[in-house]
Amino acid sequence: ASIRAFYKYLHISKKLISENPMAELDSPKINKSLPKYLTLDQSMELLSSIDGKNKERNFCIITLFLNCGLRLSELVSLNYTDIRSDYTLRVTGKGSKERTVYLNNACIEAIKDYMRVRPKDGVIDKEALFLSNRLKRISPKTVQYVVKTFIEKSGLGGLGFSVHKLRHTAATLMYQYGDVDILVLKEILGHDNIATTEIYTHVVDK
Repeated sequence: ASIRAFYKYLHISKKLISENPMAELDSPKINKSLPKYLTLDQSMELLSSIDGKNKERNFCIITLFLNCGLRLSELVSLNYTDIRSDYTLRVTGKGSKERTVYLNNACIEAIKDYMRVRPKDGVIDKEALFLSNRLKRISPKTVQYVVKTFIEKSGLGGLGFSVHKLRHTAATLMYQYGDVDILVLKEILGHDNIATTEIYTHVVDK
C-alpha cells in the first residue's frame, strides 16, 4: 500500500514519472483467523486462581475484562466517577468516544469488594479506579503482568491468551450465552463498523 501510494504521488501529484509501474500491483491476501478466546469453564478457572496481595483489585480487573469486553487502554483510564449510581459504566474508547456499558451482578460485586479495600490515604491519582502499589493510576504493563500471572497460575499458560483475548472472550461468551444481538454487541465493544463485530458470529456453530 505504501509503495503504491508513493508511485501514485510521483506519477499524478508531482508528475516526475510518465507512467506508474505499480498501478496494477495486487495486494496480498491477508488470512483471516478466528479470534482466540477462553471457554466459560476456562474463564471460571482464571477467576478462581486469583489470590494474594491485591486480590480484590486483580479480581475486579479480570472480571471487568471478561464481562464488559474492555480494551486495555479503556480499563486503565477508568475513574471511579465513571461508575454511575444506576450501575452503568462510562467508558472512553478510541478517538475519545464515550459509550455506556451496563454492569452485571458479577461486576457490581467485584467493584464493591475492591472499593472497600482501595487505598484512600496518600493516593496520587485520586480519581483513578485502579491503583498501583505506588498509589498511582495502574499502568498497562502492570495490568498485562497481572493477567499473564493468573493465566499461567490457572494452567492456561502457553495457549496464547492475553489481555486482548479476554476482550474476545467477553464478546464471544455474550454472543454464545447472553443472546446478545450483534448490533448491541457492536455498541458494547465500541466498534465503528459492524464487520469488525461479525467475526464473533463465526465462532458459534448454532
